[in-house]
Amino acid sequence: MKAFDTIIAESAEAIAGPWRRPRQMLHAQVYDSHASIHDDATAQKLGFQGGTIEGPTHFSQFAPLCVSVWGNAWFETGCISAHYRNPSFEGEEVQAVMAKPASGETQCAIQMVKRDGTEVLRGTASVGDGKLPTALDQRLTELKPLADPVILRDIKVGMKTKRQAVRMDVDRNMGDLYPFSLAEKLKVITEPSPFYAGAGNPWGHQIIPIEMLSVLFQYKAREDRLPVRGPAVGLFADQEIRLLRGPLFAGEDYQTEREVVALSGSRRTESLWVRTTVFASGNLPVATMLLNLASIKDSYSPYQKEHSELYA
Repeated sequence: MKAFDTIIAESAEAIAGPWRRPRQMLHAQVYDSHASIHDDATAQKLGFQGGTIEGPTHFSQFAPLCVSVWGNAWFETGCISAHYRNPSFEGEEVQAVMAKPASGETQCAIQMVKRDGTEVLRGTASVGDGKLPTALDQRLTELKPLADPVILRDIKVGMKTKRQAVRMDVDRNMGDLYPFSLAEKLKVITEPSPFYAGAGNPWGHQIIPIEMLSVLFQYKAREDRLPVRGPAVGLFADQEIRLLRGPLFAGEDYQTEREVVALSGSRRTESLWVRTTVFASGNLPVATMLLNLASIKDSYSPYQKEHSELYA
C-alpha cells in the first residue's frame, strides 16, 4: 500500500507538491467565550481580510514530500518545525516546497508559498532522533524578550500543567476549540491517504494525520489553563510537532502535559511558548508539540489602561 498518490514536482534544488486550496473548518471556533481569529468578523476587526486558515492545516501538504524522501519512517519519527510568516485564507492556493536532502540527510528546509510568492511559513522537516536543531530550536535562541507584560503578566517560565487524558475517536466532535471530527476533516484534507483509514497500513490502526495531532494535543488546553489574562484573540505564530514513537492512532488513549518554555514579545503581541508532551500507556512519551500562541494586544480591551497602571 502506498501512503500517498500526490504528484510531486522536482527541480535541481527542491521538490514541491501540487497547488492546493485548504479548507477553513474553524469558522465556529469559540475561545474564551468569544469568536477567534478564524471567524471572518473577528479577523477583519483586527486588520485581516477574513478568517485565517489554521497553521497546522498546512502541515498535511508536506507529508507526501517527507514520505517520498524518508519513507514510512516519517510516520514514526517525523517532525515539522515552522514559523508562520503570513496568513492564508480559504480559496487561496498554496504550495509546499522542500529542499532536496543530500544522501543520508535527515533534515531539510521547507517553505509554503502562495501564487503571488507570499511566504506562508518557513522551517524544517526532519526524521530521526532529534539531534539536529530544528527551525524553532534556533528561533528560541533569538527571541526578543517580553517587556512590560500585561496579558501574560502572571505567567512564569517553567510553569507546568497537570496531565490530562485525551483521545480522538473518528466521529467525535473535538469541542469549542475544534468544532469538527476526524471523519469530517478526512473528507476535505488536502492530501488523503489510505493510511488514515487504518486497514492495510503497516501499523494496522487508523493514523491521525499530522495536522490533526495539533487538535488532539490542544483538546484539553482550556481545562488546564495557564493564567493568561483575557479575553484576547490569539494566533499560532510558531509551531513544531515531533513524533518520537509514532504514529498516534484514532481511538487510543493518551495523556498531555504542558510546560511554559519561553515568553517573548513584539509591537503587536505577547507570546506564550508552550511545549506539550504526549504520553502513551506506561508513561512513555510518544510526541511533543512546541507552540507559540501570540495574544494580540489590541484585542484585549483593557490593555492600555492596565499597561499604564502597571508600568507608568
